[in-house]
Formats: sequence, C-alpha cells, structure tokens
Amino acid sequence: MAEIIILSIIQGLTEFLPVSSSAHLILISKYFNFANENLNLDLSLHLGSLLAIVIYFKKDLFDFINNKNLLLKILLSSVPTLITGALLVKFHLIAYLRNYEIIGWTTILFGALLYISDLKKEKKSIRKDFRYSTALYIGFFQILSLIPGVSRSGITITGGRFFNFKRLDSAKISFLLSIPTLAAVSLYNFKNLLTKQDLEISLLNFLGIFLSFIFSYITIKFFLEFIKKFSLLYFVIYRLILGSLILIYVY
Repeated sequence: MAEIIILSIIQGLTEFLPVSSSAHLILISKYFNFANENLNLDLSLHLGSLLAIVIYFKKDLFDFINNKNLLLKILLSSVPTLITGALLVKFHLIAYLRNYEIIGWTTILFGALLYISDLKKEKKSIRKDFRYSTALYIGFFQILSLIPGVSRSGITITGGRFFNFKRLDSAKISFLLSIPTLAAVSLYNFKNLLTKQDLEISLLNFLGIFLSFIFSYITIKFFLEFIKKFSLLYFVIYRLILGSLILIYVY
C-alpha cells in the first residue's frame, strides 16, 4: 500500500509541472526498490491524472460546437508523439532511456531550455493564435518528452513560450495536449492487462486512481494560479539542482 500511496502522490504532483513525472517515478522507484512495473498500478496512476485534466477543463472539452477546432488541434498535436512512442515500444527501446545518466542530463539541459524560452515576450493567446501549424510544431516538441527527464509538461510549455504564448496559455496548451497522451498510455496498459488476462481490480487500484486524481487536480489548479504571478525560474532552479545531484551520484 505504501508504494501505491507514494507513487500516486508523486504522479499527481509532477505530471503537470515542468519537472518530469517519469523521471521522479523512476528515481523514487529505484531508490526505494519499488516494483513499479505493475501494469495495474501504471494504469491507475495515469487514469487518475487523465480524469483530473478532463474534469478541470470540462467546459473547454465538452463545448463541441464552439471548440471543435480546438479538439482537432489537440489531436493533431499528439500524433507525432503517439507514433514515436508506439515505435519505441515496438522496438523495445524504452528501457535504454530509463537510466540515471540520461535523466540527469535531460533534467539540466531542458531546464535551461525552459529558462531561455521563458525570456520570450508574452504576446499570444490560445483563443486568437493557436493555429493548426502551431499545434503541429508543439507536437514535434512533445516527442522529446518520451525521454525521461525532459518532462512532457515542460517541453510543451517551452514550445508555447518560444512561440510567444503567454505563460498561462502555454500551460493550458500543455495540459490540453496531455489528454490524448494520457488516454493512449491508459489504453495501452489496459490492452496489455487484457492480453495477459491480469485485469484484477482491487481497492488499492481505486486508491491509486483517487490519490493521483486528487493531487493532479490540486496541482493543475495551483500551477495555473502560480504562473499568473511568477515566472518559471523556480522550476528551472529545481531542475538544475536535481539534475546536478543525479549527475554527482552517477559520476
């Protein structure tokens, strides 16, 4: 139970912040020797985060008449990552990326890139400037998030800021683009569970979904409030410190 509680909280707190949830889950799991290869647990964690983002942005998502173009842009932007992710899984390349050295360097390098992007002027908004071409460009940025330590939220916010989107709008773009990715991961894990005939749902799974949902929802709410008042520098500093500590440990 302790494993599920800890990993659910970490998933909820880091999935939508520009700090890489996958890196934190890998680091914590290795440090405490957690067996987080459990597909039931993985499904629970991502499903909780997916429910949180869908419920938080329900007005944007379910107003199909006025936002059908937005939904199409979200889907278009997710295509490059979904295709690349499928290829990495097919050729069993994911395991090669899950090591301390890669996580350390990507945490630092993409933290620095986040800082550079945040120096751009804030001019654009989702409502007026989020075009199909922009969605596709940011979608290619998102491919890099398949490398642990890069951060899906971080790289999409970076992409948004490079295109001069306001911090708040860059974060909203990042959150909305997470929906197809989280849905794809959840469906992939669900398919594997069906294939292995291991679809055993327990109270611990519901606990994982609930905790991941609660902490994901709280994180979304407070992060959006945070960037209305502050820059992304605090997250950059955190990434530089974390990445440096990891590399000191490695070398």
